[in-house]
Order: sequence, then structure tokens, then C-alpha cells
Amino acid sequence: MTRSIERVAIVAVPDPCLVVLVGAAGAGKTTFAARHFDASEILSSDGFRAQISGDEADQRVSGAAFARLHRELTHRLGSRLLTVVDATNTKRAARAALLARARAAGMPAVAIVLDLPAAVVLARNAARTGRQVDEAVVRRHVQQLRATLEAADGGLRAEGFSAVVLLRDPRDLEAISLVREVGAQPT
Repeated sequence: MTRSIERVAIVAVPDPCLVVLVGAAGAGKTTFAARHFDASEILSSDGFRAQISGDEADQRVSGAAFARLHRELTHRLGSRLLTVVDATNTKRAARAALLARARAAGMPAVAIVLDLPAAVVLARNAARTGRQVDEAVVRRHVQQLRATLEAADGGLRAEGFSAVVLLRDPRDLEAISLVREVGAQPT
């Protein structure tokens, strides 16, 4: 089921499962993950870049960072641990690699999509302290996400996610409450 959130909402997340955060750079994925999940459950592409090169923005090491992320994801899912992937995941190929690992482990995958208005994402990115992503890259992420959500083949559900949660308003990010349901199917 695909759900759009309207202010205060409680969303059940099966435990264990794979949670894939999807959204442009600057949309608030990392903040959302930190608010709703334990740090030990989150695999961050930025974090793996920082481990490899000392700089979370160093795109030159993205291949190695994602290789490590995928290895850790395979291990965690094989151990039946709830795992959150914090990366833009705006490209179908990136999501397919994650979904393949969840399927191999027999785990459901839930997409939490931060589909905020482009102006909001750009403003948030510009207001970041430390690392800002080039505006053209952020706009490309927004366009990729838009194409995914408008896909004629059913978008994210057709890709294999058992549930898709769409957060389209900044207030939704604050209002949502995630609850874990051991052995439950996603809602």
C-alpha cells in the first residue's frame, strides 16, 4: 500500500525489515533516520564515505562506500536485523540493489519517501552548516524522484517495496510516528 501522510500519523514498520529512505540531498533523510531509529540500525552512504576518505562529501569514493554499505546490509539482513539505508536512492538501479538483498534474505522492504517541494529542499540544502550539495545535483535528485513517483509502471510498489510512505510536507516529517510491529506486515 502507498500512503500519503496527513499530519499526525502512526505508521507500522515490520521488525525486522529493510527501510529505504528516498529523497533528494537536503530533504532531511538523515535527521529523519536519527529521530526514528537507533544509530546502530542506520547505514549511511555519507558515513561510509567519511570512513573511507575522511570526508562524507568525497564522491570519488562512492563506489567503495556503497560496496561497504551493501556488504554490511547483506550481513544485517542475513542476521534478521531491521536496517535503514540513508542515501538519496532516487535512481531505480540503487533501489534495485537494495531490494535484491532484502529478497535474498526473505525480508520485507519499506520505502519512506521524502517528496518535499523542490523549493523547500533547496532552501534546506542552502541552510546546511558544513556540507551543501550543488544546487544542480539537488535539482537532478528532485527530478529523478518525481519521475519515479509518476512512473506508469506503478513506481516504487512495482519495484517490490511492500509498503511506501510518502511524506510531502515538512510538517509530515515532524508529525509521523513510526511503531515497530514484530512479525507484522507493513501498513
